[in-house]
Amino acid sequence: MKLSLSSLVVAAAAIVGSVAAPSGNSTVEIFGRAGTPSATGTHSGYYYSWWTDGAGTATYTNENGGGYSLNWSGGNGNLVGGKGWNPGSNNRVINYSGTYTPNGNSYLSVYGWTRNALIEYYVVESYGSYNPSSAASKKGSVNCNGANYDILSTWRTNQPSIDGTQTFQQFWSVRNPKKQPGGSISGSVDVSCHFNAWRNVGMTLGSSHNYQIVATEGYFSSGSSRITVS
Repeated sequence: MKLSLSSLVVAAAAIVGSVAAPSGNSTVEIFGRAGTPSATGTHSGYYYSWWTDGAGTATYTNENGGGYSLNWSGGNGNLVGGKGWNPGSNNRVINYSGTYTPNGNSYLSVYGWTRNALIEYYVVESYGSYNPSSAASKKGSVNCNGANYDILSTWRTNQPSIDGTQTFQQFWSVRNPKKQPGGSISGSVDVSCHFNAWRNVGMTLGSSHNYQIVATEGYFSSGSSRITVS
Protein backbone atom coordinates (compact mmCIF):
# COMPACT_ATOMS: atom_id res chain seq x y z
CA MET A 1 0.00 0.00 0.00
CA LYS A 2 1.36 3.43 -0.92
CA LEU A 3 1.47 6.06 1.81
CA SER A 4 -0.73 8.53 -0.01
CA LEU A 5 -4.02 7.40 -1.41
CA SER A 6 -4.57 10.49 -3.47
CA SER A 7 -1.08 10.82 -4.84
CA LEU A 8 -1.92 7.71 -6.81
CA VAL A 9 -4.99 9.32 -8.29
CA VAL A 10 -4.62 13.10 -8.46
CA ALA A 11 -3.96 14.37 -11.97
CA ALA A 12 -3.50 17.83 -13.29
CA ALA A 13 -4.99 18.01 -16.71
CA ALA A 14 -8.06 16.72 -18.55
CA ILE A 15 -11.49 17.01 -17.02
CA VAL A 16 -13.83 14.28 -18.14
CA GLY A 17 -17.18 16.00 -17.96
CA SER A 18 -18.45 18.30 -15.25
CA VAL A 19 -21.17 17.71 -12.72
CA ALA A 20 -21.46 21.36 -11.78
CA ALA A 21 -24.95 22.72 -11.34
CA PRO A 22 -26.25 26.03 -10.06
CA SER A 23 -28.34 24.40 -7.33
CA GLY A 24 -29.67 21.07 -6.16
CA ASN A 25 -27.83 17.76 -6.27
CA SER A 26 -25.52 16.49 -8.98
CA THR A 27 -24.30 12.90 -9.29
CA VAL A 28 -21.51 11.20 -11.18
CA GLU A 29 -21.50 7.41 -11.33
CA ILE A 30 -18.27 5.95 -12.69
CA PHE A 31 -17.54 2.40 -13.88
CA GLY A 32 -14.30 1.40 -15.58
CA ARG A 33 -12.89 4.87 -16.26
CA ALA A 34 -9.23 5.37 -15.34
CA GLY A 35 -6.32 7.72 -15.81
CA THR A 36 -8.00 11.15 -15.73
CA PRO A 37 -10.01 13.10 -13.17
CA SER A 38 -13.69 12.25 -13.14
CA ALA A 39 -14.86 15.77 -12.41
CA THR A 40 -13.79 19.08 -10.90
CA GLY A 41 -15.54 22.41 -10.76
CA THR A 42 -17.83 24.53 -8.64
CA HIS A 43 -21.20 23.62 -7.18
CA SER A 44 -23.49 25.63 -4.92
CA GLY A 45 -20.74 28.09 -4.08
CA TYR A 46 -17.98 25.55 -3.33
CA TYR A 47 -15.18 23.96 -5.29
CA TYR A 48 -15.32 20.18 -5.65
CA SER A 49 -12.92 17.52 -6.85
CA TRP A 50 -13.90 13.93 -7.58
CA TRP A 51 -11.75 11.14 -9.03
CA THR A 52 -11.91 7.35 -9.27
CA ASP A 53 -9.74 4.90 -11.16
CA GLY A 54 -12.87 2.87 -11.98
CA ALA A 55 -11.67 -0.37 -10.37
CA GLY A 56 -14.50 -0.33 -7.84
CA THR A 57 -18.06 0.98 -7.86
CA ALA A 58 -18.43 4.53 -6.59
CA THR A 59 -21.12 7.20 -6.60
CA TYR A 60 -20.23 10.77 -5.68
CA THR A 61 -23.02 13.35 -5.21
CA ASN A 62 -22.69 17.11 -4.85
CA GLU A 63 -25.37 18.26 -2.44
CA ASN A 64 -26.60 21.74 -1.56
CA GLY A 65 -24.11 24.21 -0.14
CA GLY A 66 -20.96 22.57 1.15
CA GLY A 67 -22.47 19.10 1.18
CA TYR A 68 -21.37 15.98 -0.65
CA SER A 69 -21.94 12.26 -0.30
CA LEU A 70 -19.89 9.29 -1.42
CA ASN A 71 -20.65 5.59 -1.48
CA TRP A 72 -18.08 3.09 -2.69
CA SER A 73 -17.89 -0.71 -2.82
CA GLY A 74 -16.11 -3.60 -4.47
CA GLY A 75 -12.94 -3.46 -2.40
CA ASN A 76 -10.84 -2.36 -5.37
CA GLY A 77 -9.07 0.71 -6.67
CA ASN A 78 -8.56 4.30 -5.56
CA LEU A 79 -10.99 7.18 -5.17
CA VAL A 80 -11.04 10.63 -3.63
CA GLY A 81 -13.73 13.29 -3.51
CA GLY A 82 -14.78 16.31 -1.54
CA LYS A 83 -15.73 19.97 -1.36
CA GLY A 84 -13.96 23.12 -0.28
CA TRP A 85 -12.23 26.05 -1.96
CA ASN A 86 -9.93 26.93 -4.81
CA PRO A 87 -7.62 28.60 -4.07
CA GLY A 88 -6.93 27.45 -0.54
CA SER A 89 -5.91 29.72 2.30
CA ASN A 90 -3.25 29.97 4.99
CA ASN A 91 -5.72 31.02 7.68
CA ARG A 92 -9.07 29.35 7.03
CA VAL A 93 -10.99 27.66 9.86
CA ILE A 94 -12.73 24.71 8.21
CA ASN A 95 -15.80 23.13 9.81
CA TYR A 96 -17.15 19.75 8.83
CA SER A 97 -19.99 17.52 10.00
CA GLY A 98 -21.86 14.45 8.85
CA THR A 99 -21.27 10.71 8.80
CA TYR A 100 -18.20 8.69 7.88
CA THR A 101 -18.30 4.89 7.76
CA PRO A 102 -15.29 3.27 6.09
CA ASN A 103 -14.73 -0.46 5.81
CA GLY A 104 -10.99 -0.83 5.30
CA ASN A 105 -8.44 1.71 4.17
CA SER A 106 -9.80 5.24 3.99
CA TYR A 107 -9.09 8.81 5.17
CA LEU A 108 -11.24 11.79 6.09
CA SER A 109 -9.01 14.84 5.91
CA VAL A 110 -8.47 18.44 4.98
CA TYR A 111 -6.53 17.93 1.78
CA GLY A 112 -4.82 20.30 -0.62
CA TRP A 113 -1.87 21.36 -2.76
CA THR A 114 0.47 24.31 -3.06
CA ARG A 115 2.83 25.42 -5.81
CA ASN A 116 6.20 27.17 -5.51
CA ALA A 117 7.01 24.69 -3.92
CA LEU A 118 4.82 21.81 -5.06
CA ILE A 119 3.47 20.26 -1.84
CA GLU A 120 0.61 17.81 -1.23
CA TYR A 121 -0.79 18.12 2.30
CA TYR A 122 -3.18 16.39 4.67
CA VAL A 123 -4.74 17.14 8.03
CA VAL A 124 -6.18 13.70 8.79
CA GLU A 125 -9.12 13.75 11.19
CA SER A 126 -10.15 10.11 10.91
CA TYR A 127 -9.16 6.99 9.03
CA GLY A 128 -10.12 3.36 8.63
CA SER A 129 -7.82 0.38 8.99
CA TYR A 130 -4.55 2.05 7.94
CA ASN A 131 -2.75 4.71 9.98
CA PRO A 132 -0.74 6.95 7.62
CA SER A 133 1.67 7.73 10.48
CA SER A 134 3.11 4.24 10.11
CA ALA A 135 4.85 4.99 6.81
CA ALA A 136 6.16 8.55 7.17
CA SER A 137 8.94 10.34 9.01
CA LYS A 138 7.72 11.94 12.23
CA LYS A 139 8.87 15.53 12.66
CA GLY A 140 7.05 16.53 15.82
CA SER A 141 3.58 17.08 17.24
CA VAL A 142 1.12 19.92 17.71
CA ASN A 143 -2.08 20.63 19.61
CA CYS A 144 -4.72 22.33 17.44
CA ASN A 145 -8.35 22.94 18.37
CA GLY A 146 -7.83 20.92 21.56
CA ALA A 147 -6.53 17.80 19.80
CA ASN A 148 -3.06 16.32 19.39
CA TYR A 149 -1.63 15.63 15.96
CA ASP A 150 1.54 13.88 14.80
CA ILE A 151 3.49 15.91 12.22
CA LEU A 152 5.04 13.85 9.44
CA SER A 153 6.56 14.22 6.01
CA THR A 154 7.61 12.03 3.13
CA TRP A 155 8.69 12.31 -0.49
CA ARG A 156 6.92 11.09 -3.62
CA THR A 157 9.20 10.41 -6.58
CA ASN A 158 7.92 10.70 -10.14
CA GLN A 159 4.28 10.48 -9.14
CA PRO A 160 1.10 12.17 -10.42
CA SER A 161 0.46 15.66 -9.12
CA ILE A 162 -1.52 18.78 -10.02
CA ASP A 163 1.39 19.57 -12.36
CA GLY A 164 1.77 16.19 -14.00
CA THR A 165 4.39 13.63 -13.02
CA GLN A 166 6.67 15.24 -10.45
CA THR A 167 8.81 14.61 -7.39
CA PHE A 168 7.34 16.43 -4.40
CA GLN A 169 6.92 16.36 -0.63
CA GLN A 170 3.84 15.40 1.34
CA PHE A 171 3.09 17.17 4.63
CA TRP A 172 0.89 15.47 7.21
CA SER A 173 -0.87 16.19 10.48
CA VAL A 174 -2.53 13.01 11.72
CA ARG A 175 -4.91 13.32 14.65
CA ASN A 176 -3.82 11.11 17.55
CA PRO A 177 -6.05 9.54 18.59
CA LYS A 178 -8.20 9.75 15.50
CA LYS A 179 -11.85 10.69 15.56
CA GLN A 180 -13.61 7.35 15.57
CA PRO A 181 -15.28 6.48 12.27
CA GLY A 182 -18.43 4.45 11.90
CA GLY A 183 -21.15 7.07 12.27
CA SER A 184 -21.59 10.74 13.09
CA ILE A 185 -18.48 12.89 12.91
CA SER A 186 -17.77 16.62 13.17
CA GLY A 187 -15.00 19.03 13.96
CA SER A 188 -13.03 22.14 13.07
CA VAL A 189 -9.59 22.47 11.52
CA ASP A 190 -7.71 25.75 11.88
CA VAL A 191 -5.28 25.33 9.01
CA SER A 192 -3.03 28.13 10.27
CA CYS A 193 -2.28 26.12 13.43
CA HIS A 194 -1.03 23.20 11.33
CA PHE A 195 0.78 25.29 8.74
CA ASN A 196 2.63 27.23 11.45
CA ALA A 197 3.56 24.01 13.25
CA TRP A 198 4.87 22.55 10.00
CA ARG A 199 6.96 25.64 9.35
CA ASN A 200 8.40 25.45 12.86
CA VAL A 201 9.84 22.00 12.10
CA GLY A 202 11.18 23.06 8.70
CA MET A 203 8.20 22.06 6.55
CA THR A 204 7.28 25.12 4.48
CA LEU A 205 4.32 25.11 2.11
CA GLY A 206 4.49 26.73 -1.29
CA SER A 207 3.63 30.38 -1.80
CA SER A 208 0.65 29.70 -4.09
CA HIS A 209 -2.36 27.66 -2.99
CA ASN A 210 -4.30 25.38 -5.30
CA TYR A 211 -7.44 23.67 -3.97
CA GLN A 212 -8.23 22.95 -0.30
CA ILE A 213 -11.07 20.52 0.41
CA VAL A 214 -12.47 18.17 3.03
CA ALA A 215 -11.91 14.88 1.24
CA THR A 216 -13.00 11.30 1.65
CA GLU A 217 -10.53 8.81 0.21
CA GLY A 218 -10.71 5.08 -0.24
CA TYR A 219 -8.09 2.52 -1.24
CA PHE A 220 -9.17 -1.07 -1.94
CA SER A 221 -12.02 -0.66 0.52
CA SER A 222 -15.70 0.18 0.78
CA GLY A 223 -17.78 2.60 2.76
CA SER A 224 -19.94 5.69 2.83
CA SER A 225 -19.47 9.33 3.69
CA ARG A 226 -21.86 12.27 3.82
CA ILE A 227 -20.10 15.48 4.80
CA THR A 228 -21.00 19.16 4.92
CA VAL A 229 -18.16 21.67 4.77
CA SER A 230 -18.22 25.33 5.83
